[in-house]
Amino acid sequence: MDKNITKSEGNTAVADKPKIGEGLVIKNLHVGIEGREILKGVDLTVRQGEVHALMGPNGSGKSTLVNALMGNPTYEIVKGTATINGENLLSEPPDERAKLGLFLGFQYPASIPGVSVANFLRTALVSLTKPRARTEADLLTESGQVREDTAPQQNLGLAQANYVGRGGVARPTSPAVKEFRKNLREKLALLKMDETFATRYVNDGFSGGEKKRLEVLQMAMLTPKIAMLDEPDSGLDIDAVRVVSSGVNSLRGPEMGILLVTHYQRILNYIKPDFVHVMIDGQIVRSGGPELAHELEAQGYDWLRPEGAEEGVDDNV
Repeated sequence: MDKNITKSEGNTAVADKPKIGEGLVIKNLHVGIEGREILKGVDLTVRQGEVHALMGPNGSGKSTLVNALMGNPTYEIVKGTATINGENLLSEPPDERAKLGLFLGFQYPASIPGVSVANFLRTALVSLTKPRARTEADLLTESGQVREDTAPQQNLGLAQANYVGRGGVARPTSPAVKEFRKNLREKLALLKMDETFATRYVNDGFSGGEKKRLEVLQMAMLTPKIAMLDEPDSGLDIDAVRVVSSGVNSLRGPEMGILLVTHYQRILNYIKPDFVHVMIDGQIVRSGGPELAHELEAQGYDWLRPEGAEEGVDDNV
């Protein structure tokens, strides 16, 4: 195997150059933590309808990338750009990035005792329908007072998200509630999840597999333009990996691009990526098709490690 590392143009691994404003476009992104640079110039394009796998050894910067893109304040953007369909992500807070169509499935989802899955999902949908406040002029009236949020869009009708109890879903009192319940049931059926899942508290007492399936359910309900999944196979046995992968595959389509972060090739046996990228020491050093994942499975990462590259030590980087 030739050890000379070659990169596809812009690390996009696509036959032609991406069009401006199409999908998630990252250019020369540098990100640091407490003064230490983690990402050292990342270029990547993920279009809607594509599945990209981002692989690499522990500590290479994979989780840093997706967390920085979602707006985690732990990570400092040093320089570079990131846009989604032409809209600047890096100037927006996390909730506004979600409204632009970006989603992050966490590697370690948090538990929220007392909040049912159904209420959690419906509240998230309500939040996504609120108008975006882009400038100070949008936030303040002429007299300097903070503007009141306008009501959610009428055609979505997602107000009053407090109808769900732990024992079940109350009888709907409006078309909006009926539509939400219908949508939720359809997505639960699509993901082969029991309807009682919606009445449980968010991740409270969930197994590792159930937590990851809830991340996929959120993705199904929120229908982002670009979904980033941070190690959805982490801590799962092979049966759980198969179930989670089946859920992700059921959501594949032309409207959603997926960036899947993983260490191992095994989940790619079930989720077939269109493109595979390898990140080492904060840079994408190789991009290719699905066959690249099989090369990594056979040979590991050392053959792609540039001279002088540091070995990662933190699983969460």
